[in-house]
Amino acid sequence: MKWTRGHESQFVDDRRGRSKGAIAGLGIVGTIIAVLVSNFLGVDIRPLLGGGGAGGEPIPADQDRDRELKEMVSFVLDEAQAMWARELPRQAGIEYRPARMVLFTEAVQTRCGAADSGVGPFYCGGDEQVYIDLSFYRLLDERFGAPGDFAQAYVIAHEIGHHVQHITGVFAKARAAGRDDNATSIRQELQADCYAGIWAKATAKKDLLEAGDLEEGLAAAAAVGDDSLQKKASGHVEPERWTHGSAAMRTKWFRIGFDTGDMKACDTFAVASP
Repeated sequence: MKWTRGHESQFVDDRRGRSKGAIAGLGIVGTIIAVLVSNFLGVDIRPLLGGGGAGGEPIPADQDRDRELKEMVSFVLDEAQAMWARELPRQAGIEYRPARMVLFTEAVQTRCGAADSGVGPFYCGGDEQVYIDLSFYRLLDERFGAPGDFAQAYVIAHEIGHHVQHITGVFAKARAAGRDDNATSIRQELQADCYAGIWAKATAKKDLLEAGDLEEGLAAAAAVGDDSLQKKASGHVEPERWTHGSAAMRTKWFRIGFDTGDMKACDTFAVASP
């Protein structure tokens, strides 16, 4: 993916280092909160960390690489938000308001509760912020088998997709209808994947995609499918515990967004089976 080195976004809040060592301080209550956040807002990668965010061995930091990653996610964040500032009013008649992105180390406090790196990247509607520990990208590459900068960009685009859902009232409608189950969560996550695909299409139109980028995005979507994560963590698949959808579902909806560029085509709630 073509992106501008040295890019800085006004919407990025770098809190890295402030929370180092805070995981142990979460205690039982904090751990329960983290698990809840994991279930409903992000991908729980604790089993792949050798026992959890508190007990797994940390992946060594690479300062030069982390600086480059910060520049890259800043660029992607601004590109994604600029696209939605154009497309949301045009396609849905709703004004877009920017989200912020918080970079953290190991653990963070949000208006959705406390969370640690084991949750993976997530969006909190309570403060309209995307949270990510950049060490997740090393996991995505080294342990999930989804390398590449466009795979990394897909993660940001997916979380901004959740912000779009928040603005358009998807989460509020689900709560008002009393739908707060795994099936609803899966449809919400797949719609965010589809919205990430819309951003990817807009990026392709700007000639920012390089050979293999689309495949990187699809590989990342597949790598964080519930079945993929369960196989890596325990060796077997339990569909009844899915919250984000299978690898096939996630790649399907990312592709729908990419092929159509149309929010209406991303209505995962309108189909009998996503």
